[in-house]
Parts: sequence; structure tokens; C-alpha cells
Amino acid sequence: SGSQRCRDDKQQARTLKQRWLTACCSYSLRSVLSWSRKTSLTKMETQTESAVLSRAERKAQEKAKLIQKETQRKTVKLVARILKKSECERTEEECALLQGHQDTVQELDKRQIRRNILKRKQEELFDDADDLRTKVKQLAEAIRQAQHAVIYTGAGISTAASIPDYRGPNGVWTQLQKGRNVAASDLSDAEPTLTHMCIQMLHKARIVQHVVSQNCDGLHLRSGLPRHALSELHGNMFIEVCLSCSPAWEVIRLFDVTERTALHRHGTGRKCPHCGGELRDTIVHFGERGTLEQPLNWKGAAEAAQQADLILCLGSSLKVLKKYACLWCMKRPAAKRPKLYIVNLQWTPKDELATLKIHGKCDDIMRLLMEQLDIKIPNYNRTADPIFSLATPLRPDEEHSHTRKMLVPPAALVDSVPNSSSKAEENVIKGGWFGRGYTKARKKRKAT
Repeated sequence: SGSQRCRDDKQQARTLKQRWLTACCSYSLRSVLSWSRKTSLTKMETQTESAVLSRAERKAQEKAKLIQKETQRKTVKLVARILKKSECERTEEECALLQGHQDTVQELDKRQIRRNILKRKQEELFDDADDLRTKVKQLAEAIRQAQHAVIYTGAGISTAASIPDYRGPNGVWTQLQKGRNVAASDLSDAEPTLTHMCIQMLHKARIVQHVVSQNCDGLHLRSGLPRHALSELHGNMFIEVCLSCSPAWEVIRLFDVTERTALHRHGTGRKCPHCGGELRDTIVHFGERGTLEQPLNWKGAAEAAQQADLILCLGSSLKVLKKYACLWCMKRPAAKRPKLYIVNLQWTPKDELATLKIHGKCDDIMRLLMEQLDIKIPNYNRTADPIFSLATPLRPDEEHSHTRKMLVPPAALVDSVPNSSSKAEENVIKGGWFGRGYTKARKKRKAT
């Protein structure tokens, strides 16, 4: 019928229209995809070209920097060579070159000034005999008037015992910084010096209340100075402790316990006789922070510094000690701080704050000081050395736990000190704390 034919025509028209729309959409999608591909390819090409260009530019810049550095180095070297000549020896060309590189000339002058200052600080100065006596008289008068005198000691008081210092011309660190080897030495052969015995006597006479030491050689303890009056801030080479015990168990030996120890490695290889825990040394190496109660005795040092009205520094560069704020009372007004007296051959960072600086050897100064104070200096008596009565003997299974030379007591004490002559090696060995920590730290820094 006519109506049926009309419906068929409409359906056919709709189908054709749908086909046409589908074809159009398909064509548009293909066009869009094609355009996007072309665009992305163009972008990639552009980025690649820019990357290539930037890489080339970077290489060119790096090359230019290297050339500039090399040119500057040659210029500095040339200018330095010219500056070494006197003005009358310089040619016109050399004068013109200096005139054209004034910045380099000024920089070299600044470097030379810094070098000269450092060199002056490292020089050892000696006061003449008259000045020395005058200064010691002033020191003696100040000590007589002091109510609470404290002494800070460094490596300089032990040089008379054939133990080298650290920052002196022949010091351990000075030699290592110059790339030289440090001669091996057995520190067990050292005995308390005249300065150690003077300090012990001043404490016995109640003139000095406390001693703060940076030394690890144990000579203050061996001089007879009571342990409650001593703070060994960097440890003692004769003492090992067990941290597993509470409180920490302390063991004193007749030999250097630091044979196997170094920076951040403190186990001695022996066991605690009480709990079986590992024993460790008490040494605080450069770069470490000491936390042991004894023999460091930080509490005693801080309390003594707070009560002090006079501080006498003997044989210390104070480059490490200056960092311990609790020892200097710097928060107080200048008028209320303890008077500072320094005995050292070299410059120290506290010189400007000192009431008096004495340039001389510690033994010489202390001998004159004891004369002024009219106090007799006792000789070191090996029989009275407290380390022999305080020492703990090794157990049979520990006999071969070290190769250090042992302190041998005098004949009067041989029977009372077991194992005193069990081992006395002829080999001279360097202590584990003596420069080894510094060397290891340098190697670590170089490796990183």
C-alpha cells in the first residue's frame, strides 16, 4: 500500500543518513589522529634538536670553564713568580702584567698575610730569664690570693717524659699534616714529670682544687693525684670499662689497653669479670663525644669551673678545650669570670682573654713557681705509684690478649702485684689512641 511504501522510504533515508554520518566521523577521526601524529613527531624532532644543541652548549661551556681555570692558574703562577722579585729586577712587561692583574695581586697578598699569621701562631716563643721570673712572681701572687684554683693541662706537660705533643713543631698532628710518618714509641716507659709532681703537691697543699686534663697517658693518676680531683676528658690508656654493668665497671691495667682500638672502634677484646660483657677503652678520639662518667668526670670539671676564681692552663694549645663552653664561664660578665693564666710556647685562641701569658716550658715555670710558693717538689716514687695497687690482674685465659709492654713494679711490690712480669715485649708499638684515630679520620674524609 501507499502508506507502507512511504514508511520504507523514510527508513531507507535514515539508514543512508546514519551511514553518511559514520563515514564523516571516521574520516574526521583519521584526520585528527594523522594531525596529532604529525604534531608529536614535530615536537619530538624539536626536542631532540634542542637536546642536541643544549648538550653541545653544555660541553662548550664546560670546556670554556676549564680553559678559563687553566688560564687563571697560569696567570696566578706567573704573577706569584713576578712578585717574588724585587721591584728593581722586574722588566717593563712584568710591571705591565702586574698592573693589568691587580685582582690577582691583591688575592696573592691576602694569601701571604694569612700564611704569615699561621706561621707566627705555630712559632714557639721563649720569654727571657728576667721576664720569666717577673711573670712567675705575678702568677704566684695570684695563686696565693685565689680561693678556688683549677688547672687545665695539655700534651705540653708530658713532653719531658718523651711523649710528643700534638701541635708543636714536632707534634703528632703537625707531622701527619705534612705527610710524614710518626715515629713509634712505647708510652708505658713514661713516668710523671716534674710538672705532674708539682700539680699533685699543689693539690695536697690545698692550693689547687681540681685538675682537668686532655691527656690520655695516665701520668696524673700515677703521680698520686686523687681521682676525685681529676677529670681526664679524653680518657686514660690504662683503663677499660664494661658498659653492660650498672654502674659501669672499671678495670685498671698495667699496660696500654688501646692496642686493638681506634676511632669509633673501642672494644679491647677482653671480657668483664662480673657480667661477661665486652670491655672497651675510655679514649675519646678527635670527632667523638665522650659520655663515660669515669675517668672523664665531666661533672667534676664543670663544677670546678663554675667555682673557680683562677684557671691556670699548662702546655695546651686550647684549640680543643676552647670548644667546651662549660669550662670557661663565658656567659658571665668579663669582671666576674675566673682570671686566666696561660703557660704555653705557642699562640692559643684564649691569649687575648688571659690575665697573663707566659712563654716557657712547663717544667721550668713550675720549678720557679714552687720556689715562689716555698713548696718542696717531691720526686716521683715508683713504689708509691697508685696504679700498682689499683690494677686488676689478667685472668689466665687473657694472658695472650695483648702484646703491650707491662709496667713493672719495683722489687718491693713484685710479690703483691700478680702477672706484673708476665709479658714485656721488646717490640716498640704505637698506642692505639696515639695518632691512629686522626689517621683513620683523614683516610675516611679522603675516601668520601
